Amino acid sequence: MAKEEFEYIWKDRKRTFLGLPWSFTVYYLTETKLICRTGFLNITEDEIDLYKITDKRLKQTFGQRIVGCGVVHICSRDVSLPEFDMIVKNPREVMNLFDKYVNQARDKYGTRGRDLYGAPSMHPHHDDYDNNDEDANDSDND
Repeated sequence: MAKEEFEYIWKDRKRTFLGLPWSFTVYYLTETKLICRTGFLNITEDEIDLYKITDKRLKQTFGQRIVGCGVVHICSRDVSLPEFDMIVKNPREVMNLFDKYVNQARDKYGTRGRDLYGAPSMHPHHDDYDNNDEDANDSDND
């Protein structure tokens, strides 16, 4: 198997409540993608283009602050992985890396977060219809 062509800016394993990397989930950050690889024998790999990340949040319990890890919650416009949590070491540094590379990716593609919210929704809005429209349809049938 050939070595992958990606150059990783950051890499970490999912952490336990003690801050230990005893997991088969690995996170990778490249200049354009966030990759989440899970599994040992059977591997699942999800990729999120950085320009699709719309929001991020840092959560730390008291125990996580003591051991230096925390939860970075990511919200994106990615279909396969719209929201997920990453339990990582040094979460503030990870958030700063995301800020830097998400903004670079958005500049590269000429996209801002507000541009992603205008995309068509997969769920129709039922409040788009008036009762007046029903009345108009009833009068056409007379």
